[in-house]
Amino acid sequence: MAVADRDIAVIDIGSNSVRLVLYRVEGEALWPVFNEKTMAGLGKGATERGTLNPEGVQSALLTLKRFSSLLDARGVKERHAVATAAVRECSDGADFVAEAGELTGLDIRVLDGEEEGRLSAYGVIAGTGNVRGVAGDLGGSSLELARLEEREVTDVISLPLGPLAVMNGTSGDERRVRKEIDSGLNAARHVFAKSGPDFYAVGGAWRAFAQLAMALDLYPLKLVHEYALTASQVSRAADFAMSQSEASLAATPGVSSKRAATLAYAALLLKRIVKRGKFKRVVFSAYGLREGVAFAQCDELHVSREPLLAGADAMARHALAEPGFGAALASWLEPVFSSLPPVFEPERDTVLRDAAARLSQLGVRMHPDHRAELASTEVLYAPLSGIRHPERAFLALTIHHRYAGRSSRPEDCPSRRLLDDVQEDSALQYGFGLRLGTALSGGSAGLLKSFRLIRDNGSLVLEVEPGREDLAVERALSRFEALANVLKLKAVVA
Repeated sequence: MAVADRDIAVIDIGSNSVRLVLYRVEGEALWPVFNEKTMAGLGKGATERGTLNPEGVQSALLTLKRFSSLLDARGVKERHAVATAAVRECSDGADFVAEAGELTGLDIRVLDGEEEGRLSAYGVIAGTGNVRGVAGDLGGSSLELARLEEREVTDVISLPLGPLAVMNGTSGDERRVRKEIDSGLNAARHVFAKSGPDFYAVGGAWRAFAQLAMALDLYPLKLVHEYALTASQVSRAADFAMSQSEASLAATPGVSSKRAATLAYAALLLKRIVKRGKFKRVVFSAYGLREGVAFAQCDELHVSREPLLAGADAMARHALAEPGFGAALASWLEPVFSSLPPVFEPERDTVLRDAAARLSQLGVRMHPDHRAELASTEVLYAPLSGIRHPERAFLALTIHHRYAGRSSRPEDCPSRRLLDDVQEDSALQYGFGLRLGTALSGGSAGLLKSFRLIRDNGSLVLEVEPGREDLAVERALSRFEALANVLKLKAVVA
């Protein structure tokens, strides 16, 4: 079967933007391979008029025509177009859908509020894995809230709390806006009740807020997905956003001028939600409605195993001569590393080691002088799901040491700030383990079975299968001694 198992296009016709994302389903992983949007503003002024913005309609129709032409050119047959609050609530929404369908051939599905919230919540699950808390998707006209329990979505509610609905095209009086937000959130008491500790923020306005918070904190990893803030950090960044002019906010890296117009409102809303739900953290999700739509179409994505491992498999598939080698390497190293003190949490440590082993051959097609830099940077910024920022830094540093040995990453590497000394040492140790396993076996799971690695009373023992001593050449034995050294063990070959 080809690497690109399936292409799925999702077109999201929102109150602010019209966006196309083309996904490639590889194995059990979902990869975005094309992403384009137009800030059409369909819902601008809709609350007052009761109809769609005429200029926004024309912009949206032109955008949809372009998207259809792009998909035709790429031969993408599977297309899912959804429309949200502005189209479902405006009196001329049905006319817009009919005209767009006639112009482009798209079968546009107008989602009700609960459907939108549920799909967005499943997008969060697709991008994060097991979760416990509340997902909130802030669009132009509405806010969808859904309670999450592991991989299940329970209570869902749609509220008219989008910036276009509340602000009505004005800067607004903060006291009035806060009162309207709090009144609207009263209807979501049952969603907040007994929810988990985390609020998962979805939508372009909150992604812009995350960019602002990163800039304020000089945060080293410019990646919104699974960026997390404590409640106090949210409050600080929100207060700053509400004190700034629109022009000042637009000057923030990653914040577009159109997002800057609603950023202060998005900040205030998030601050009130955190207070109302008594959330300890806000986790920003780049996955939402569009990923939820794609997720709903793919049985292969509805799996219970770690999404990080599915992503690692898909990411490294092109580099592996033997697809099962990474999993075999992880199993081979586990008896030694599972006995070490926890780096994050015991269960997460096992998953991260497994993912690192599956990514251990990522750099084999790269120039040998640059493998460490290129492979580790690719891991750091890849669209992997189910991985927190410190864990990304750990994986990237592990892959760096797999290729570069003891050489340190540059001083401006995000791992310098996101990892502590114990985590950095662990990345070095496991990177040396990957170096040993690949050197001994040449990337073959079958040959790896000729060796056994065990920890025994202060010694690291490499047992070689009788008759396979020829595989234990000087280079491999040198890497074995190096691994024993970083583990502070005596190297013994048996």
